[in-house]
Amino acid sequence: MIGVVATLKIQEGKTEEFETVFKDLMAQVKANEPGCLAYQLTKSRTEPGTYKVLELYANEDALKAHGQSDYFKAAGPKMGPCLAGRPEVEYLDAVQ
Repeated sequence: MIGVVATLKIQEGKTEEFETVFKDLMAQVKANEPGCLAYQLTKSRTEPGTYKVLELYANEDALKAHGQSDYFKAAGPKMGPCLAGRPEVEYLDAVQ
């Protein structure tokens, strides 16, 4: 299994727009990616405007399929204007 934690900082006043776009992406992922075991947007309790996406994939192929999907590629330009900087992405390997 492969875990991913993506940290996204959102511009003030853009959180509602960001959440709308991301919720649509999240629904697409859950409906179309059986190899994606978890895909959840979370919001920081201590840092305003900071979100973390918690992702868990069955294997490398599932992770690649996610990144190559049309809906993932389409979400980037929609989310871009909401971001207050580049996303920070950390990849994790499951301990078996």
